[in-house]
Amino acid sequence: MNGGDGVTVLIDNKSGTPIYDQIYSQIKSQIISGSLREDELLPSIRSLAKDLRISFITTKRAYEELERDGFIYTVPGKGCYVARKNTELLREENLKKIEEHMEQIIHLAASCNLTKGDILEMIKLELEDMA
Repeated sequence: MNGGDGVTVLIDNKSGTPIYDQIYSQIKSQIISGSLREDELLPSIRSLAKDLRISFITTKRAYEELERDGFIYTVPGKGCYVARKNTELLREENLKKIEEHMEQIIHLAASCNLTKGDILEMIKLELEDMA
């Protein structure tokens, strides 16, 4: 779903991921990346559910979790909006992503019989390229 509002949500029915989690993850990702801006109005729970052809309850659960985690806020009678970016929350999200990538690197390195020194050398070279 991609409307005049800036939200884009695509549901993959073949994915093993629950639909509410797909909605949550996609909206959260758009907030973190900045494609959804602070105080931007999100589609109503009902209209998003209708556009995606899913249950109102599924969409409501995704929005409730986004609000619980500080990504959106609700104004009664007006709708749901993107919350102001909490830099500590964003930092924590990015640290979590880095750790996940590092785990993947370690598993891949082990499958190639790389040593700790090999991995550190590769990281060092990448950091030098950034400078």
